[in-house]
Amino acid sequence: MFVDEVDIHVAAGDGGRGCLAFRREKFVPRGGPSGGDGGHGGSVFIVASPHTNTLINFRFHPEFTAKRGDHGQGSNRTGHTGADLELAVPIGTLVYEKTGDPREPYRLLADLAEEGQRVLVAHGGRGGMGNARFATSTNRAPRKVQPGEPGEIKDLRLELKLLADVGLVGFPNAGKSTLISRISAARPKIADYPFTTLTPNLGVVQLSGDRSFAVADVPGLIEGAHRGQGLGHRFLRHLERTKVLVHLVDVSSASGRDPVEDLDTVRRELELFQPSLAAKPQIVAANKMDAVDDQSRVTALARRASALNLPFFRISGVTGAGLPTLLEVMWQHVAAERESTAPLKTASSPANR
Repeated sequence: MFVDEVDIHVAAGDGGRGCLAFRREKFVPRGGPSGGDGGHGGSVFIVASPHTNTLINFRFHPEFTAKRGDHGQGSNRTGHTGADLELAVPIGTLVYEKTGDPREPYRLLADLAEEGQRVLVAHGGRGGMGNARFATSTNRAPRKVQPGEPGEIKDLRLELKLLADVGLVGFPNAGKSTLISRISAARPKIADYPFTTLTPNLGVVQLSGDRSFAVADVPGLIEGAHRGQGLGHRFLRHLERTKVLVHLVDVSSASGRDPVEDLDTVRRELELFQPSLAAKPQIVAANKMDAVDDQSRVTALARRASALNLPFFRISGVTGAGLPTLLEVMWQHVAAERESTAPLKTASSPANR
C-alpha cells in the first residue's frame, strides 16, 4: 500500500524528579544533603532514510513516545537521561506541525529532501534538581526538590513528495505505466481500462556513461482534476520536485479523444492546481504510434506542440520506437537542472540537519 500522507502524535519524555536525600555514613555526623538531579527526558527526531519509500508504518501506529528520564538518587547520583526516539521517513517528506489556528492550521517544520537530514520535533523535558542543589550557608539541610519538566507534545502531519527528476503526465490509458515499465525496472499494473494506476510509480532510468535519473508516473488526469475529480489531483504534489514534465498523449483512435484537446486539458489542470507546475520545462510525446490509423491526429498534435514551443517526439511504449531519443532529451533537461542547482546546494546546508 502506498501511503503519502499521515497524521501522527509525538510526545517527548518527561524529566526525572530530583531526589530528597541526606548523607548517612558512620563516623560522618551531619553529612548534609545528597539528593541527585533527575535525568532529562528523551527527545523525538524525524530522519530522512533511503530504506523506506512510504509512510504506511505511521498509518497503523500513529502515536510515539520517547523514554522519560530516571529520577535522581541519593549519594548525589543523577538519573539516567531518557533515550531519544528517531522516526525514519522516506526522503522527500515534509513535516508539518498542527497549530490549531484556523487561518494557518499547519506550520512547516522541515523539508527532508536529503538522505540523513534530521529534525527535532519534540524536545525532552529537563530533569529536576535534587536537594543538594539548594544547600546554602544558612540552609544546610534543604528539603526542597524540583519535579521534572514535561516533554513537548505535538500533533504532526507528514506528507511525502516523491524525489523524481522526470514526471509523466497524461490522460488515463495514455500509456504511462507501459512506458515506465519499458525504460526502468518498475513493474506497475498495466491493463486496458481507465485508472489502472491508482498510486504513483517510481522508476530509475539507466543510460550509458553511468548516467541515471528517476521517473515518476502519476495516476491519469482528467478535466476537473484540480477540483478533486478523478484521482490525479491527490498525487499532483509528487510532480512538484521534478525537473521536466513529459506529456504522454495517446494518438491512436482507440481512446476516442482528440490528442490536441488532451494536451491542452492536462496543461490547464496543471496550471489551475499550481502555476509553478505549468512553468516547468515540458516535452510532448505522441504515444502508441504503432497503433495509429489516422496520421492527421499526429500532425495536429505536432502543430500544437510547435505553437506552444514544446519539443515533440513520436514514440511507442510497446515497441520501444523513439524511446532512445526521448530519454536523451529527458537527460539533457535533468543534467542542466542539476548543474544549475549544484552551487546552491554546496553553499547552503539544509536547515535542522
